[in-house]
Amino acid sequence: MKSSFAGLVGIVALAAIVAGHALGLGYGIGVGVVLSVVFGLGWPHYLGIPAKKTLGTVVALTGAASSLTAGLSAGPDYLVWTPLFIAVGFGAVLVVQLIRGTGQAHRLESTLGAGTGVAIAGFVGGWVASYRFLGDPGMTLITAISAAVALLVGMLPWPDRVGAPLAIVLAALAGPLAALVFSDLRIVPAAVLGALVAAVIASFHRLRTLTGAPRNLFGALSAALGPVLSLGALVYFMDKLLLT
Repeated sequence: MKSSFAGLVGIVALAAIVAGHALGLGYGIGVGVVLSVVFGLGWPHYLGIPAKKTLGTVVALTGAASSLTAGLSAGPDYLVWTPLFIAVGFGAVLVVQLIRGTGQAHRLESTLGAGTGVAIAGFVGGWVASYRFLGDPGMTLITAISAAVALLVGMLPWPDRVGAPLAIVLAALAGPLAALVFSDLRIVPAAVLGALVAAVIASFHRLRTLTGAPRNLFGALSAALGPVLSLGALVYFMDKLLLT
C-alpha cells in the first residue's frame, strides 16, 4: 500500500473526529461507529486470515459498542464498558476458531490477528470519551495535529530508519505549538504527547512496510485507520492524567 494513500485516509479520519467538537456528540458517536465498521470489516482482509466476514463483524461490533457506550454512559468513567466489550470480542474470536474445528489453516494467526483488531477497534471509544470528559477540543487538536504531522512524514518515500525518528521529532515540536494555540497544556507534556502519538503512527507504518501491499481496498482502508483508532484511548487517558 502506498504511504500517500494511508496518510490521506488517516488525515481525513482525524479531520472527521475533530469536527465532532463543532458538530456535537451525536456526530462524534456516528463517526466512531462508521470508522469502527470500516476498520473491522477490512481488518481480516488486511491480515489475510480466514473467516473474514465473521471475524470482521466481531471487530466492527466491538468498536461500535465502545463508541456508543462512551457517548451514552453516565460517567465520569466513560470507558467503563470498553474493557468488557474487548473481552467479549476476544471471546467471540475464540468461539469462531472452535467452530472452525481443529486442523484448520492459520488458526493461531487468525486468533491473534483478530484479537488485536478487537482491541484496536475498542480504543476508538476514547475519542468520544475525550469529547465528553472536558468538552474542550484542546487535547483532541493537539493529538490530531501531532498525528497528522507524523502521517505526513510517513508519506515521504524514505526508509523507516529515517522517517520514524523524524516523525517523532517533528510531532514532538508540533504538540507544544498546538498547545500554545488551542490549549492551556504546558509545553513539556504536549511535547511528550506528540512524541507518543508519532511513535504509534510510526509503529503502524512499520507494520504496513513488513506486511506488504494489502490484497484489496478494504484491507488498505483498515490498515490506514488502525493508528487513528488506537489513539483514542491514548487521548482520553492523557486527558485524565494531565488535565485533572
